[in-house]
Amino acid sequence: MPTLGNTPDPQPVTGEFTVSTASLDDWHEVAQWAADEEWNPGRGDTACFHPLDPDGFFVGRRAGRTVAAVSVVNYSDAYAFLGYYLVHPDHRGQGLGLATWRAAFPHAGARTVGLDAVPAQQDTYRRAGFAPAHETIRYAGRPLGPGTPTPDVVPVTRAHLDAVADYDRRCFPADRRAFVTRWLTAPGHTARAFLRDGAIAGYGVLRPAHTGHRIGPLFADTTAAAEALFDALAASVDPADEISVDVPGPRHAAHTLVTSRGLTPRSHTVRMYTGPVPPAEQERTFGVTSLELG
Repeated sequence: MPTLGNTPDPQPVTGEFTVSTASLDDWHEVAQWAADEEWNPGRGDTACFHPLDPDGFFVGRRAGRTVAAVSVVNYSDAYAFLGYYLVHPDHRGQGLGLATWRAAFPHAGARTVGLDAVPAQQDTYRRAGFAPAHETIRYAGRPLGPGTPTPDVVPVTRAHLDAVADYDRRCFPADRRAFVTRWLTAPGHTARAFLRDGAIAGYGVLRPAHTGHRIGPLFADTTAAAEALFDALAASVDPADEISVDVPGPRHAAHTLVTSRGLTPRSHTVRMYTGPVPPAEQERTFGVTSLELG
């Protein structure tokens, strides 16, 4: 089991320090840290993510103050995802992040664990047993004018929820039906589905972020369907707003799509795993849901 055991603490943790599971209120504070680090989380992400696995969100406290955090969310018996590995700026360099990691990571058990690493931390995660799979590039910008609307793209209604969740399972390494339902219906979220002969052939969600809006996921059978979904989502926001989307490196058609709509690369991360990833139809991924939760 990866524990970062081969990575020394900058110095031993001193003073009273405890790690416990995080409440929803605790995680709102952590999400603000992520915003301060310019990760640009969605404004409603915490309310959608925390119920995924309430026991998988951890905070480290010193003298009653939250100083460190990490999430280790179990999606299934085979797959988990690690994110939000953060230490408050006033408490860095004291080993608190690693101490929080070590207390939290056993929550994953024997599951394969995925994460999105900033390049500077890739070697640290390698030493912990993670292997790189591919880069993910964040694109952002003010999208060009929307394309011609197509009747194949429709607003997601409650009648579509089960079918969209079934489609999501094809694209993601685990069934996350309850999360998908929250994600599609959350306040401020705009969800669109692409229908082919009445069946779901793709879907996408746009949500307000701390800066502009984010699209994720963007899943589709074909590039044409992904383009139609992107255009429909982009048309729902003020043209002056920026939109960002995180595109897996191997998905060349996805990179072409977002650049053709005027978005440009802003940053990149490295997707890494501890073991075999449960199967998913990655060729349908034009944008991931979130770097923090997979």
